[in-house]
Amino acid sequence: MKEDLSSLISLEGETALVTGGAGGIGRAICLTLAQAGAFVIVNYRRDEEGAQATVAAIRDAGATGRLVRFDVSDATAVEGGVAEIAAERKRIDILVNNAGIARDGLVGRMKDADWNEVLTTNLTGAFHLSRTLSKHMVRNRKGRIVNVASTAGESGNAGQANYSAAKAGLIGLTKALARELAPRNILVNAVSPGLIARGMSEKLAEDQLEAIRGHIPLRRIGTPEEVAAAVLFLCSRMSEYVTGQVIRVNGGLYM
Repeated sequence: MKEDLSSLISLEGETALVTGGAGGIGRAICLTLAQAGAFVIVNYRRDEEGAQATVAAIRDAGATGRLVRFDVSDATAVEGGVAEIAAERKRIDILVNNAGIARDGLVGRMKDADWNEVLTTNLTGAFHLSRTLSKHMVRNRKGRIVNVASTAGESGNAGQANYSAAKAGLIGLTKALARELAPRNILVNAVSPGLIARGMSEKLAEDQLEAIRGHIPLRRIGTPEEVAAAVLFLCSRMSEYVTGQVIRVNGGLYM
């Protein structure tokens, strides 16, 4: 007997941890997974107001979730945060590594601190979470890890050597983890957004946005909800034979 589509996309009874859930793409992912039935743990580091707004949106939608605060770049804080969640929820089924920052600048003028902070947050943070949570998933012989990469990590962006390097590394981490964890039924994939509204695109002037739109085949900027839809697919039973892949959500900007 064939299952209906709603059962394949449902995350009912599952627990998802989303890092960097205070706004933009992170908030959209949290809300989408919660609406699919998951109990969503919204991680944040500094933006408590934004994180609380995410949880409020989840509850307004009739779904469930709560906040957890820790810095993904701090391995000890990650282990403590995950232990707290696991004790409460008993298991964590889904990890979305979305936390990220930008410290843009030309290589010749880039400070060591700007390089290190971006790599530590965007790449090492995902390693910390994946290392800690994969142990729980291995015991359960089930899990999904989705890393939020970027077109910058595939094509490179001038003035973003640190960000591009971190996101490229995240894609490599995705593929390595996919091979390592597949025998335990843990699927690891990435989504790679292009220019997305309500995110880092807000820092660009209108003439800069217009110039970029001219290079996008779909001639528009994407939405956080469109990225979240790809994440939901990778977390659902619709993608049970998908691992080690990068799904590009970029309007054709990079093919």
